[in-house]
This record gives sequence, C-alpha cells and structure tokens, in this order.
Amino acid sequence: MALVIVGGHSRNVGKTSVVAGLIAAMPERNWTAFKITQFGHGVCSADGKPCDCDTGDHLVAVSEERSSTSGTDTARYLAAGAARAVWVRTRQGMLAEAMPRIRKELAAAPGDVVIESNSILRFLRPEVFLSVLDPEVADFKPSARYFLDRADAILVPEHTLVDHSVWRDVSLRLLDRIPVLPTRAPVYCTKEVVSFVQVRLASVAAITMLDRELQQARCADGDSAPAAVLDGP
Repeated sequence: MALVIVGGHSRNVGKTSVVAGLIAAMPERNWTAFKITQFGHGVCSADGKPCDCDTGDHLVAVSEERSSTSGTDTARYLAAGAARAVWVRTRQGMLAEAMPRIRKELAAAPGDVVIESNSILRFLRPEVFLSVLDPEVADFKPSARYFLDRADAILVPEHTLVDHSVWRDVSLRLLDRIPVLPTRAPVYCTKEVVSFVQVRLASVAAITMLDRELQQARCADGDSAPAAVLDGP
C-alpha cells in the first residue's frame, strides 16, 4: 500500500481538488481517500454542530461516504473514482484517539491511500506529502507550519510569487530546496502534480522491491551456509 498525504496552510486553498485530481488521474491505484477534520472548542465531532458536551463518545467520529452526489468533500472523492471515502472527525488535539480506527481502515484498504490532512503526519509517514499554499490567503495553520519542512513538493497557484511579505512568521527558505509545482483553478491538480506523484511512487516502489530482493537473498545465503562443526573433546 502506498500512502499520499495532501495538506495545506488553510481552508479553501485547493486541497480537496488536488486529492480528487490524483484519484481521477490514477484510477489503477484503487484509492481509499480520507478527510481528517479537527473541530475546536464548542463543536461536536459527532456531527459538526455546536454543542458544549465533552463526553468520551464525542471525541471521535468516523463515517464512510456512501453518495458521490451529497456535495461533501468525501463525495467528491467518490465522484473522482475512489473505491472508498472516509471522514474522520476529532476534537482539536485529539487525533491520537482516532488512530486505532484509522489504522484499521488503512489495513482494509483495497489499494493505495490518500489522506487530506496536515496533523496525520504526526502518526504516519507517507511515500509522498504535498503541501498546498496560496499567498492570497493570509491564514497559516500551526500544523501546516510545523510540517512544511517534510513536504516533498509545494503546490502554489501558477504565476504566483511567494515571498516573505506574505507570511512573515513562516520560513520560506524551504522553497529553495523543495520542488514547487503549479496549480490552476478550478482543477488544481495539474499534469505537473500528477507526474510528480507518479514518478515518486514508482521510485519508492522500485526501492522497496530492491530491498525485498536483497532481504530474500540474505535469507537464502543464510539457509545455504554450511552448519558449523564443533570439535569433539
């Protein structure tokens, strides 16, 4: 199973469009897609509506999307061709509580997995992590700032200049060593983005295969080695 994570610095910057675009561009990977949502104080993770409860059964809610036309982000995943779409909701800072269920869903995935989240990087190490940025949006999530240096590529709107005047408290020196790929509304997931992910996944798969072959060769050498003969008294 290959894992791709798509994060971003704020809402409405194109993260869901990138996820849907990757699903549509690589249907052979039989994607299971997750959206991770963390709610703040006073909002219930069970249905996203305001409440003042803080009981154990409201810390985490996990639901599978069944309709591709409901208008939700997870419905967009299904419409793009995902085999399954799962929405995980937790209170802010409580994602660890959801990880046993998330790992169970990962183990059941029929193909590869794509997750829309920043914070999931605390618990999972993906083959590819894409961070979506838009200088027109001033907000910058702490989770996006924390994990920005782990991005394999940064996605920004085409012909957009990203400089230090945009986010003064965010180090942009990372842009000097991380590939920057263009996005184009309303699709966002451009051919450059798709090609980058395809090449990266193929490279990881080749390395994994080589490691497996080397391990098998070591085991075979160990099985064929002559047994040591102990000298008698």
